[in-house]
Amino acid sequence: MPRSPRPPTSRASWPAARAGSWTCRRTGTAPCCCSALGYRASGEPNPAENAPTDEVAAAALREGYALVGSSYATTGWAVEQAVPDQLATLDEFAERFGPARRTIAWGRSYGGLVTTTIAERRPERIDGSLSMCGLVQGGVANWNSTLDAAHALKTLLSPDADLPLTGFPGPEAAARAAETLTGAVEAAQADPRGRARLALAAALHNIPGHNDPGQPEPGDRDWAAQQRNQYEALRRFPTTAVEWRQEAESRAGGNMSWNTGVDYRAMLAKSPHATEVRALYGAAGLSLEDDLAALEDAPRISADPEAVDYMTRNVAFTGQLTKPQLDIHTTGDGLVPVQVTSAHRDAVNRAGVARLLRQAHVDRPGHCTFTTGEQMAALRALESRIGSGRWGSTAAAAMNARARAAEPGAEHSYVDREPAPYPRPYDLAG
Repeated sequence: MPRSPRPPTSRASWPAARAGSWTCRRTGTAPCCCSALGYRASGEPNPAENAPTDEVAAAALREGYALVGSSYATTGWAVEQAVPDQLATLDEFAERFGPARRTIAWGRSYGGLVTTTIAERRPERIDGSLSMCGLVQGGVANWNSTLDAAHALKTLLSPDADLPLTGFPGPEAAARAAETLTGAVEAAQADPRGRARLALAAALHNIPGHNDPGQPEPGDRDWAAQQRNQYEALRRFPTTAVEWRQEAESRAGGNMSWNTGVDYRAMLAKSPHATEVRALYGAAGLSLEDDLAALEDAPRISADPEAVDYMTRNVAFTGQLTKPQLDIHTTGDGLVPVQVTSAHRDAVNRAGVARLLRQAHVDRPGHCTFTTGEQMAALRALESRIGSGRWGSTAAAAMNARARAAEPGAEHSYVDREPAPYPRPYDLAG
């Protein structure tokens, strides 16, 4: 991949070097860890970060880690620039402080995507990787899944509106489309039929019924409360599905996703929210079969081959790990649903290297809402694997014990749970 047009921003100090989003330990048997920066929308501030949070940074520094990393040369979906920017920061660390004994790549959210890309494409630079609430399904799968929910919202809520979902000529057009889609979502919430349709769109993207710590936790069969919580996530969804997409399309040279040939009936049947959807449709006196038929008959969207190739070259995964990776994810993530870990697990299994991947889940609503102890527990579990050559237990009891040791008194919530299948995986392992 080509180098960035300008050097990434970084900062450092010692005994712990701090810059951007890598974590490194130079002495003893512990590793140097590198953490990738999360997503920054176009135009947002772009400071360097060296850890997921200040609290995690402080905990890592107390244990003797050095933290180093970079911002990326540009904001937005900077998939092409992020990996070389991170590797350049490692080079700078080595120049200032000498080579690290071990190096771990780590990152949250979009940073988990970058981390996993480094793990697959530049494994010689690291000893292991840790993705936290990361887009480990890969870039193409991410945009495909986002398109599915957007297709449902447009088809069922605004079938006659001039509402493009891809191919935006610029950010202004994308902003107008996002505003229109948000308005349709808000209007739908006022009517039982609209609420049922919102639940269907949420199910196609696997948005959970408890996805924010500020929401009341609904009962297992309190479909109305679950739908209200999904609605809150869907109100924010057009920003990701439309405005962030436009920025990504501008880099890829066109639309990098498609829904041609997708069977939405089959997708709903596999969703953990299918029962909720059926119940809400029944309560609204609305035919689910008619709406699924409408999704089937609505015009589909084809991808631009060059844009798919761009996204595939940069952030579609083979599953072919050569160093150990640990994925952790919250179960109630409405932005990057927990089912992404199923997609990554399946790709790694098909690549024949299941021994290198472990996954652990935290029973909590929200995106990246980990405690400091939970994140340090994951880092310690991965470090132990690197040092011993064998995975210790990553079951909930063991992970919570590590978390309590790292952060006594906090409520840690690792849970033994296997997520449902990812709705529409796309990877290079097949």
